Parts: sequence; structure tokens; C-alpha cells
Amino acid sequence: MSVQARDYSLTGPESVRALERGLANASWFQPAIDSSSLRAMQTRTNGRAAVDVVLWVGLLVGFGVLAWLSMWSWWSIPAFAAYGGLYGGSADPRWHECGHGTAFRSSRANDVVYVIASFMLFRGATVWRWSHYRHHTDTIIVGRDAEIVFQRPPNVWRAALLYTHLQGGSLMFWRLVKHAFGRIDADARSFVPDNELGKVKWESRVYVGIVATSALASVATASIVPLMFVGLPSIYGAWVMVFFGVTQHAGMREDVLDHRLSTRTVYMNPVLRFLYLNMNYHVEHHLFPSVPYYALPTLHNEIKDQLAPPLRNTWAAYREIWSALRKQHHDVTYELRKELPPARASARPIDVGETNWVHGPNGTADLGAASSVAPGEIHRVDVDERTFVLCGLDDGNVALLEGICTHAQVHLCDGALVDGTIECPKHNGRFDLTTGAPVRKPVRVPLATYDVNVVGGRLVSTLIARPLVAVHAE
Repeated sequence: MSVQARDYSLTGPESVRALERGLANASWFQPAIDSSSLRAMQTRTNGRAAVDVVLWVGLLVGFGVLAWLSMWSWWSIPAFAAYGGLYGGSADPRWHECGHGTAFRSSRANDVVYVIASFMLFRGATVWRWSHYRHHTDTIIVGRDAEIVFQRPPNVWRAALLYTHLQGGSLMFWRLVKHAFGRIDADARSFVPDNELGKVKWESRVYVGIVATSALASVATASIVPLMFVGLPSIYGAWVMVFFGVTQHAGMREDVLDHRLSTRTVYMNPVLRFLYLNMNYHVEHHLFPSVPYYALPTLHNEIKDQLAPPLRNTWAAYREIWSALRKQHHDVTYELRKELPPARASARPIDVGETNWVHGPNGTADLGAASSVAPGEIHRVDVDERTFVLCGLDDGNVALLEGICTHAQVHLCDGALVDGTIECPKHNGRFDLTTGAPVRKPVRVPLATYDVNVVGGRLVSTLIARPLVAVHAE
């Protein structure tokens, strides 16, 4: 069979084809899961994330000190290898989880770690935040997903070079340089909102400036040492990022709306899971990105009977990947086939206490018993042709909002309540529960909210939307 490369750019004919085939912004398979169990797993804690970050930074500093003390001896080689792996490799899952806003309960803590890790990986913080939103919207959809690592037909030598990150790291830094001078590439413009392009430039200038300062220090001291600690680890340590990242999607199916077919889960030992922050449970993460990394093992146990069997270890994953890549080198249409169990019926019915909403006098709707919505609970409410989300607040009151996210067009009933906001289950965008205002990207359009009154122990609403509040998400 002839080998013909596909166009993986976000502005080429494959992008148009994906839109025509209904693969862009589409609905994806989700396994059945008990709603109360899901909400328990969505709970975030600052403590667990802080322990992991402190341990990671402690190891980074420790190996950095060892590298400094052993400078120019043979011992400096393993010391710098470990330092670089933690810097340019293990920063990736920290970047990832904090970018989703799920690692810490604190939004500020997530953002601080995210921006620092973005620099360590030569990734513009704003560009890659929006790129990753697109990755979750259109996972491994050719022409839509900018994060497809192995493009077909794969090349063995290019794949081997990937682990050095010489080409990838250089291109990523050069992209920062171009963005710093205001030359935003077409791919970035296709998913970054126009009002954030200025931020792309300033972030890039800061990142390039830090690396340039390190380079000047190396020139001034006639030594490569400054760059070995800041700048070069983003390249020589990135093999750790590649080692883990390849296991996520390589060799899997393209252009399918089922994460079980485009993504893999791999069992790993505790050391690798710490370095990778449990992202080895990658199918589970794509199915429910609102679940923080430390709850992914629990999520896996909850839904594993509805998923393809996970790979038993990293070696098994790599054997599967390289076998698939060899075949795809000669036949770009070859894809790994996974045996999927029968999907169960949804385990998330309307559970507010009523299944058929009653229209009362004056056009009001009876939404069920007030006692049926406990603090922290989220329930779906369907009235005629409309759908809403009913949230139990910590003070005992309830909030009623439009049920569909204004950005991702998915139902918010599977989201999470986080500090007075409701978080979309697809991209982790958030809306203020009281006003419906967008308070976390990528959502930008406010959500309609509605008054709810308690009458005779029942929740009653006219379902007339309050005035919208236009506030840009941070």
C-alpha cells in the first residue's frame, strides 16, 4: 500500500474534513458512573498537591546541589541526568494538572505552578492552555488536535530523535522567540482568542528573557554551567516527558469519538506514578478531566469494567506502540484495535426526587423536594425541552443555572462545585453559581441563572432567567 502523509496542521484540508464529518466539538462516549461517587472523587485538596510539589521541588534542588558539588567529575553526569529529568520532564504532569486547575483547591496555587512549569518546558503558558483545551475537545482528531505526537507515516529515526528533544525543544524555543516579537503562528491564532494574543507576546518575552539571561551568564563566566541549570534542562531532561507522553496515544486510533480507542491506560509502579502524577490512568483522565490526579486510581477501579483492559506495565505498552508504529510506517491506515466491553446504561438519572416536573400556578415549575438537594450535590433538571443544573450550596440554599456549558456544549451535571463555582466536566472552565459569570477559562460567555424559592418544602422556580453578567474569566 502506498504511503501518504496526512496533513496534521490546524489550518489545512484535514481541519475542514473534520468539521464536515462532525468530528469537531462532538459528543464523546462516557461510561456509566454513580453521580455521588463521581462528586466525591472530584473533591480537591491543597494538602495532597502541596506535598507532591514540595517533594518534587526538594528532589530538584537536591540533585541540583549534587550536580553543583560534583561539577566536572563523572558523578555530575547522573546528577544532571536526574536534575534534568525532574526539571524538563517531570514538570510536564505538574504543568498538566495545574493547567486543568485540579491539582490544588486554590486557583492561585494552580496558576503559579502552571506558569513556572510552562517556562521549564518552553511552553507559552497561554498558548498551551488553549492548545490543551483543544486537545481535550478533539482528542486525536486530525486537523483539530495540535498535540498529536506521532504523525503518520511515522519515521523510526525521527521517533528515536524525539527522546533527545533536540529538534522538539529547539522548535518550541524558537516559537517562543517568534511570539516574543509578535509573530503569532497560524496554529496558535486558530485556538487562542484574539483578546489574549497580547498576553502570548508578553509571556514569551519573559520566558525568552530568562533564558537569554542564563546564556549571558554563561558567556560572562566562559562556562556552560548557568545554562546547564536554566535553559538546557528543558532539552536534555525532556526524555522523561517523552518517555511517559508516548504511552498516552501513540499507535491508537485517529478520528474516533471514544477515548477508549484513542487513549491508553498503563499500570505503573509507585515511583513512576509519582513522577507522572498518575497520568498513566490516561483514559480515565480524558473521560473525567474534573477528577484530580490523586483520585484517578479510585476512578479507574470504579469504571474499569467498562474500559479496554489496561496494559500491565510500561514495557508492555512500548511493545504495543513500536509494533503499531512499524506497521503504520508501511500502512498509514493501520490502527490498534481494542476489545471493548458492552457499555452499561447511564447510572446518572434525574435524582432530585421527581422525574416528571410539575407546572404550578403562575407558570412556575415544581423542581422537587427541598430536602432532596444536599450541600455539595449537583442534579440535572429537565423541564419540557429545557435542561438545567441544580446545585446544593454550603449555606443550605440552592442555585439553579442553565444546564449546558456555554463553551463546550456539555451538561454541567457531571461537573464539580469548587469554591462557589460550578466547573465544566470537559475543560474545567468555571461559572459563578450566583451570577453565572465565567470565572475560569476557557469559558467566556456567562451562564443563565434562575431564582428558586422554597414553597411548602418544594423547590419552585418561574424559570425566567436573571440578567446576564458579562465578566471575563481569568
